[in-house]
Amino acid sequence: MKWLIFLTLALMAAHSALAEPRHGVAMHGEPKHDEQFSAVDYVNRDAPKGGAVVYAVQGAFDSLNPFIVHGNVASGVRDYVFESLMTRSHDEAFSLYGLIAESIEAPEDRSFATFVLRAEARFSDGKPVTVDDVIFSHSLLRDHGRPNHRDYYSKVRSVEKMGERGVKFTFDGGGDREMPLIMGLMPILPRHAFAADTFEETTLAPLTGSGPYIFSKIDPGKSVIYTRNPDYWGRDLPINRGYYNFDSIRYDYYRDSNAMFEAFKRGLYDINAEQDASRWSQDYNFPAVRDGRVALARFDTGAPAGMTALVFNTRRPIFSDIRVREALSLLLDFDWINKNLYYGLTARTDSYFARSELSSAGREADARERDLLAPFAESISADIITVRKSTPPVGDGYPRAALRQALDLFKQAGYETRDGKLRNAAGEPFAFEMLAVTREQERLFLTYKSAVERAGIAVTIRQVDSAQFQRRKQQFDFDMIQNTWAASLSPGNEQSFRWSSAAADKEGSFNYAGVKSPAVDAMIAAMLAAKDREGFVSAVRALDRTLLAGRYVLPLSHLPQQWVAHWKHLRYPEKPTLYGFRVDTWWRDDSAGTASQ
Repeated sequence: MKWLIFLTLALMAAHSALAEPRHGVAMHGEPKHDEQFSAVDYVNRDAPKGGAVVYAVQGAFDSLNPFIVHGNVASGVRDYVFESLMTRSHDEAFSLYGLIAESIEAPEDRSFATFVLRAEARFSDGKPVTVDDVIFSHSLLRDHGRPNHRDYYSKVRSVEKMGERGVKFTFDGGGDREMPLIMGLMPILPRHAFAADTFEETTLAPLTGSGPYIFSKIDPGKSVIYTRNPDYWGRDLPINRGYYNFDSIRYDYYRDSNAMFEAFKRGLYDINAEQDASRWSQDYNFPAVRDGRVALARFDTGAPAGMTALVFNTRRPIFSDIRVREALSLLLDFDWINKNLYYGLTARTDSYFARSELSSAGREADARERDLLAPFAESISADIITVRKSTPPVGDGYPRAALRQALDLFKQAGYETRDGKLRNAAGEPFAFEMLAVTREQERLFLTYKSAVERAGIAVTIRQVDSAQFQRRKQQFDFDMIQNTWAASLSPGNEQSFRWSSAAADKEGSFNYAGVKSPAVDAMIAAMLAAKDREGFVSAVRALDRTLLAGRYVLPLSHLPQQWVAHWKHLRYPEKPTLYGFRVDTWWRDDSAGTASQ
């Protein structure tokens, strides 16, 4: 009996050592800041509060609920109205610090997570944030939220109330070490302000959250204004110091990018994060730039560039053959596009995690990667394992060698050129539609159309408005689109939502390509189960290799830096984040000059 008591006490002691309340948690290793920190390093701790800021968005909105599939949600709702149990520090790969929750407790195996709520946490209507609200939010989003919420939160085996302010999530044991952090980032909704039976309906009624701002004015489809909540409960938290400096935040919507840029030049909004290399190169010479009222800033970033690409919808029979996808990839003359459309300012994307240690490009697979990839050797070509180099077609816009190689691949896939058209064995022409939502996309698509037509392929370009584009994208009702998947230094469960077999047929998922690959599924599982940074990096690189091997997208390019134009009355901290600039750390200084509004 004594040995049993001793064993029980030893196990309790071990559990206590491994799982004790902490102020923060990191995906791997320890958080950067200890519990005595007073602010993060990339803010102005003494930034003045006050004034207004205006942002611009292309498109329109018809909903204020950011947690459901239906509708185009207004910008800023998730950022400024709703909060999570914990929040990120943006100078770390993936660390969270207490927000609504003052602490997190999780054991070494990450099999559960217990959060203790702050007693002072309040919704904007003054009601306290309770454990019942947390449990309600979990069940509501698990059953009625976006597909990613349903996927993530379905991994919770049980939820328990622990005393007055504690809540414990126990996970299903699937080896997903990210789950405590996923639950830490779960948005908390007030139980008294939401109903499950109407939650999935779009709404333009102002919603109640616990965040620093509340809705002030809503002009459906045109603009939304948020004002600082003077009674915001979390304004003095160290993790919030230097954030949320504007009294008013407004988003104005524009149907066309050219009209939006003209509005910026007139001072109708305050900051323009430029993604168009040709515009950055040619159009920022207007009077306000020349006389110093508008500043041009460049920010370095340590984050991966992400993947901007033309997406093959492999659910379509014409794109189901990997040889066809490879052939179509060969017909994109990147050098010509970069020179003539982007003034040579962009870099070819050769990885889903380009510009970071997570990229497999230029690196031979290490032993851990080879072990992970070994069971799928038949689907992973040798060049993906070794130190490969990107060799896009080059020259005069008519890459003949690439065309010959593409036609050979089409032939292997059962296509022949007859009467100047590429046809299958039944004589049906090879044709597809590219769905565009912006003029910039249409310009790129026209260039690509010209290239593939030389192979006898018929391409139709259809431009639609943002609402129609969003619906068709969510329903996978397209042949080819352009899409961008952002990337972080700690990819996790979102990779399953983007690339897993389980997500391929889920309407609203981000698996636009329709990827169904056991190799991809296995690499995602290995990434989520990794216990240390070294194993994690190897698993992510292995995932990168499997995605590249499948040729599910045609990678395009990325910018070398973040380019931002802003009116001089906006100021920002001296030190950027690991991920570049963050406008929620900026402030207004009218002594520096005002926009000509």
